[in-house]
Amino acid sequence: VQLQASGGGLAQAGDSLRLSCAASGGTINRSTMGWFRQAPGKERDFVTGITWNSGLTYYSDSVKGRFTISRDNAKNTVYLQMNSLKPEDTAVYYCVARGPPFTGWRDEYDYWGQGTQVTVSS
Repeated sequence: VQLQASGGGLAQAGDSLRLSCAASGGTINRSTMGWFRQAPGKERDFVTGITWNSGLTYYSDSVKGRFTISRDNAKNTVYLQMNSLKPEDTAVYYCVARGPPFTGWRDEYDYWGQGTQVTVSS
């Protein structure tokens, strides 16, 4: 499975952005999907995850209430709606996939997209 993330860019504090992650080379219907991010000089951290049937979603405390993950299995695509952006959200965002069940551990994800840059200015 190949993952292609898109939708990153420049934003101002308080703005919204929507990231997309399109999967190819296989189906994600039974996959747990998620997003990690890596800011300059920092480790790659968990942001959010969603189970294969959208039954459960998980968020890091830093984005809870501002970000929303969703998926459309028919389109093999996962989305990340980011609202009320803050400068500390600036990072490269990576789309990830693995088989069930959900985990927030970076090393447990088998597939990674190439990353998309999100830059938020104050």
